[in-house]
Amino acid sequence: MDDEFFDTNRLSLRRRSLIPGAGFFYPDSLDEERAEAKAQAAIEGATTVVVTDSDADGLGCVALVREAYDAALDPGPFVEKVDARLAEDGDSDDEAASVPASVDDGDTADEETAKPTENESPVALLAASPHSLDTALERVAAYGEPGIDLFVCDLCPDSYDRIAEPMTVLSERCDRIAWYDHHQWSDDVEAAVRDAGVELVIGESDEECSTDVALRSIDYAFPDRFEELAAVTRDHDLWLNEDERSADLADYAYWSGAEEYTAIVGAYGASLPEPVVDYVEHRRVEKQRLIEAAIDRAEHVDVGPWTVGVTYGRCSQNEVADALREAGTDAAVIVKPSGSASIRGSDRFEQSHLVARQVNGGGHPKAAGCKPDIYDDMLDYAHHWTTEGAAAKRVILAAFDRVADGSVAEE
Repeated sequence: MDDEFFDTNRLSLRRRSLIPGAGFFYPDSLDEERAEAKAQAAIEGATTVVVTDSDADGLGCVALVREAYDAALDPGPFVEKVDARLAEDGDSDDEAASVPASVDDGDTADEETAKPTENESPVALLAASPHSLDTALERVAAYGEPGIDLFVCDLCPDSYDRIAEPMTVLSERCDRIAWYDHHQWSDDVEAAVRDAGVELVIGESDEECSTDVALRSIDYAFPDRFEELAAVTRDHDLWLNEDERSADLADYAYWSGAEEYTAIVGAYGASLPEPVVDYVEHRRVEKQRLIEAAIDRAEHVDVGPWTVGVTYGRCSQNEVADALREAGTDAAVIVKPSGSASIRGSDRFEQSHLVARQVNGGGHPKAAGCKPDIYDDMLDYAHHWTTEGAAAKRVILAAFDRVADGSVAEE
């Protein structure tokens, strides 16, 4: 098939907002091969490995570990890359062409800015999600040297069974395993992880982010910039929105590669260098247009005692959720073209995690994610795109109904 069919940046904004980016159409088998090779290259020879979520909070933890192990990367080459990307975008007359397709989908960050081969750290970074945590740990077990230190950050396993086998291997092979998180853990999973010999520290999900937890748990006298980095990361991760720099961190983590973000915040903290700030501002022009498109197509639905704002599209879910709450909703559901969805609560609705758990997901009381198990083939996805996520909206709202009538309760 012609490659142009996967290049969504050539489309109008409305059409582009309805379908996933090009990365969605990349076969999983080839993607797995590429991910396996990248993981092997990163882990082999490393003295320490950090398995983490690739958002600002997870990557903030990596910056702390590398600082403590004197293994931070030189930020200079990354700043130069940012400058070059900004100059290239500025030279383009085509507004859409300046926006990489992988950025707008809401599920994967642009990893094309991965670390240069001459600028590698002995503390390896392995990005993962709750759904791929078992695979990440299996790769560490397969390629990690005996005696390494392992950190797992900003990730909460849905069950211990999925990670039991690699954890058994790693418990015997690693000198140390530390796990820093702030999500809500079930008692049985927490007990199983501790029984595996892990130094598990779980922060209060409504008071700390994972970077906070790592900062207070790692035995190291961190420079002041890391205290500030944790505070600004928390401001975004807990939806406080009191420091405008927290939005810069969140957007930059999403629009850059994991290695680039970690190197920059490790060197500069929350006060990003001027080229990075300029780049983030440049990218926000298109981001804002996608946000407005999602807000315009939102519906308000009454479920039990709550009003739920429901919308669809490639967009930044946090800003869309904020706008829907300002419009009077108690909760917001943003369904993505990739099939996943974000659920955001408020002071009037603190059961987002209960809704998400019913539809193949989980998270916090006020912020959760899921991907309904309703996609059997490409025809299902075609229906998803052409109906703006009608089936996904329906099953998620049904989950709200079950929470409202009391048939789903906190564990």
